Amino acid sequence: MTTLEAPPSAPPSERPGKPGGRPARPLRSPGLLAAYLWVAVILAAAVHPGLFVPGDPLRQDGAQMLLPPGLDHLFGTDDFGRDQFTRTVWGTRLSLQAALIAVAIGLVSGSSIGLVAGALRGRTDSVLMRIVDIMLAVPSLIVSLAIISALGRGTLNIAVAIGINSTAGFARLMRSEVLKVGNAKYVEASVFAGHGYVHRLFRHVVPNASRSVLAAATMDIGTAILTVAALSFLGLGAPPPTPEWGLLVAEGRTFIGVQWWLSLLPGLVIVLTVLAVYRIGRSFDRGRTRVVA
Repeated sequence: MTTLEAPPSAPPSERPGKPGGRPARPLRSPGLLAAYLWVAVILAAAVHPGLFVPGDPLRQDGAQMLLPPGLDHLFGTDDFGRDQFTRTVWGTRLSLQAALIAVAIGLVSGSSIGLVAGALRGRTDSVLMRIVDIMLAVPSLIVSLAIISALGRGTLNIAVAIGINSTAGFARLMRSEVLKVGNAKYVEASVFAGHGYVHRLFRHVVPNASRSVLAAATMDIGTAILTVAALSFLGLGAPPPTPEWGLLVAEGRTFIGVQWWLSLLPGLVIVLTVLAVYRIGRSFDRGRTRVVA
């Protein structure tokens, strides 16, 4: 009497509807939990800064100039007597808004280019990728400065410049994911099931290819925050006295030898925010679902 053996099971990455991994749980990782809490505070400060500071970030007080950090002024005061902590909190909205706009522009435009190149392939793929190669060959800072010179100064123009500059990276990543997912066995099985090309593209390829791109976009927010702050530090962002993180660091450099807190404390907020975003993005990248069929 012969026995029938069950067919070997497919690996997790080839099983339809089965995730290839799970995102890290914040409660099991103190560092990840701290990152989520910090980002939550930053988002709250961006949406409603009045929850943290009731004062006016532009109010000057000649009797309170250049005071060190204390209970009344957590980050001290600047040379106009303005509370530095209040200005840092209010600067969160402008800095974070610019970073999110930049990532959104790069994500949408780059993913669209990568999707078209990976889906059509052939000559279209070759032409689009050569354009992307040219964009990647030019240093990003030079491209951003050139775009800002054409558009003019301002935080919104900085966001547009960073977004255009990040398009090439997203296009490359999206194209590679589309090509990889397009060769998966479950996509080939969809052909034998009688599904058309458009159905396979938007039912199988796009959902799975977009996961790596979205994880990369999360980490790119941190890079965008740094770039916005750097360009604002150079004087290309919001004009004084508008509170913005990069501008606050730039204004305090005149007194860095004596009143070090004017630049250090806003700079520390930038560093902690970027590290928190990177930590969250890495958790998405490690635990992303590889296949959704």
